[in-house]
Amino acid sequence: MNGALIGLVVGMALAFAAWFGGFGAFLLVAALGAIGFAVGRMVDDGLDWREFLRGADRRRR
Repeated sequence: MNGALIGLVVGMALAFAAWFGGFGAFLLVAALGAIGFAVGRMVDDGLDWREFLRGADRRRR
């Protein structure tokens, strides 16, 4: 799956959540999507969770 298709699916999911569930559901779906993205990135890259939370500026050192 390429990035544009994933973005389309995420946008549609957020739109459905906002339409049927209101603003609270929109925020819940967005937050869970961000958490899922973080977990997926850690699994794909094999990163330790502490490295992920440190930020990009400390990884360069």
